[in-house]
Amino acid sequence: MKRILFSALLSVLCLIASAIDISDINIRDPFILPVPDKGVYYMYCTSTVNDSNGRERGGVAVYKSKDLKNWEGPVQVCTIPDNNLLTGPIWAPEVHCFDGKYYLFATINSDVEWRKADPGFAKFLFRGTQIFRADSPEGPFEAFSPRTHTPYDWMALDGTLWVENGKPYMIFCHEWVQMSDGTMDIVALEDDLSAPKGLPMRLFNASAAPWAQPICNDRNNNPCYVTDGCFLYRTKTGKLLMIWSSFTNGNNYAIGIAESTTGSVLGPWRQQEQPLFMKNGGHGMIFKRFDGQPCVVLHQPNSPSGAERAKIFEIEDLGNTLKIK
Repeated sequence: MKRILFSALLSVLCLIASAIDISDINIRDPFILPVPDKGVYYMYCTSTVNDSNGRERGGVAVYKSKDLKNWEGPVQVCTIPDNNLLTGPIWAPEVHCFDGKYYLFATINSDVEWRKADPGFAKFLFRGTQIFRADSPEGPFEAFSPRTHTPYDWMALDGTLWVENGKPYMIFCHEWVQMSDGTMDIVALEDDLSAPKGLPMRLFNASAAPWAQPICNDRNNNPCYVTDGCFLYRTKTGKLLMIWSSFTNGNNYAIGIAESTTGSVLGPWRQQEQPLFMKNGGHGMIFKRFDGQPCVVLHQPNSPSGAERAKIFEIEDLGNTLKIK
């Protein structure tokens, strides 16, 4: 009996020793999926690998935790297949449970340049959001097809899922590099999320937010506004909100709040005056702890590269807006 107890204690100590504190994990665009049946929180991150030719191949890995502080991992859950149209590094992976399966939304980059960039400006490279599926939150996630769910000739990113009246939609960002004034767009999805259903529709421009400020001017001297990291949340009074990120006060990364004036994801959308977060951090998403407390997770700081960490804050649902406690 003593030997059994000693072995059990040793296993627990080894598990504690191998756990990683969340403050030690370098991560951008964190996404946390609580799975109550397992009593586990999953946090997804990018995980680029090299193929046999030494080229970067996009991938996604996951950390697991019971308490949101100590994490195990990361473990690879998806690698972009060889026949995919876009195969570069992945940004902003997020996983949603829908109709009994798990769906990975991933922004995939490429080295395909669709227009020559002006000196000192960002490159015009094709990127888009593609959806993958799995039977488990731990993958493996597989592609429906080699194509992105966003239009192939768009610089699109940060797709997220919203289901309304049983119909699935993807909300995503049409990037400022292509649009100058970045936009938030929506497209209906097939019932199994396998493909888009129809054409995208614009919800709003980044410049509509009173707190958002341009980060530069384009080749025609038009101001450039960023749209990043959208996530939708319905409050306790039924109001539909969207948190999303842009820049304010001298390139300070921030999270703002938009509200649907009709309660529908199709809008119209109105920007709230007061941002949710303005401390050089963003690309947030909202989840509920197992005790029911809503929280936002975001990365902070936004720069320099390598310093980013996942920060979790409790939020207060005020019915008409959200507030960090």
